[in-house]
Amino acid sequence: QVQLVESGGGLVQPGGSLRLSCAASGFTLDYYDIGWFRQAPGKEREGVSCISGSDGSTYFADSVKGRFTISRDNAKNTVYLQMNSLKPEDTGVYYCAARTPSAVASLVPDLYDYWGQGTQVTVSS
Repeated sequence: QVQLVESGGGLVQPGGSLRLSCAASGFTLDYYDIGWFRQAPGKEREGVSCISGSDGSTYFADSVKGRFTISRDNAKNTVYLQMNSLKPEDTGVYYCAARTPSAVASLVPDLYDYWGQGTQVTVSS
């Protein structure tokens, strides 16, 4: 059974950092494109970052470039999202998702097949 479990969310002050984890079971995560998405109250789900299953290349939404990094630990079957210099507008539920590898990176939620349950990130003073 394919399963993704996010963890690492919480409450952090503006300017702070969090590291989210996405642990996979039922499949080998490094063969898949893995994306991170977030959804704020009243807003649509938006793509944040993704890492390619074919060559490990990474992609970031303009809103998080220079502040977030994405990485993969194949031994732990886990993908991480390191979030630095957090802003209140980063608040939301963060989800990781998986899809079979594609030649073109994408942060379109509908293109991803498997989803985790989400973890809440709140950036507030």
